[in-house]
Amino acid sequence: MLQWINDFGWIIWLTVFLLLAVAEMLTLNLYFILMSVGALAALVAFLFHADLWLQIVIFCVVALATTVLIRPLALAHLRRGPADSLSNIERLIGHQAVVLEAVGANRGLVKIGGDVWTARTRGGVDVPAGASVEVSAIDGATAIVSFPNVHKTTGTATTTA
Repeated sequence: MLQWINDFGWIIWLTVFLLLAVAEMLTLNLYFILMSVGALAALVAFLFHADLWLQIVIFCVVALATTVLIRPLALAHLRRGPADSLSNIERLIGHQAVVLEAVGANRGLVKIGGDVWTARTRGGVDVPAGASVEVSAIDGATAIVSFPNVHKTTGTATTTA
C-alpha cells in the first residue's frame, strides 16, 4: 500500500484538491479553496519526489498559512465598498415613475426607468394613467407609489399644468 502511495500520490493530491474545490463551490466561505492550494503544493512536492511525511507537512503548512494570511485580505476585498450600499430594489425608492394603467390601492402598472412594475398606492388614493409618481417602497414585485398632488377629501390625484 505504501508503495502504491509513493507511485501514485499525485492521484491522491489531485483528488484532495478537487474535493476541496467542490466543497468550496458548495459553501463559498473561502476555507476549502485555500486548503486546496495546500493540496496543490503537496502535489508539486510529490512531483519533486519529496517523502510522504514532507508532502503532508507542506499541505498542512500551506493550507494554514493561506487561511491565516490570505483569507482575511480576500474577505476585506470582497466586502469593500460603502457600508450603506443599496441593493437594486432599494435604489428604486425615490425614483420617478409614469403610470401606465391607473393605480389604486390594489392594482395598477407603472414604468420605472425602462421596466414595467405592478403598483399600488397607500390609503386608497387613485392615480390616473399618464401621471408622474414617486416610488416610496417596494413590496415583493410591487412598487408602492405616492402622488405629490393628492386631494385628501376626495382621495383622487390631480395633475397640474
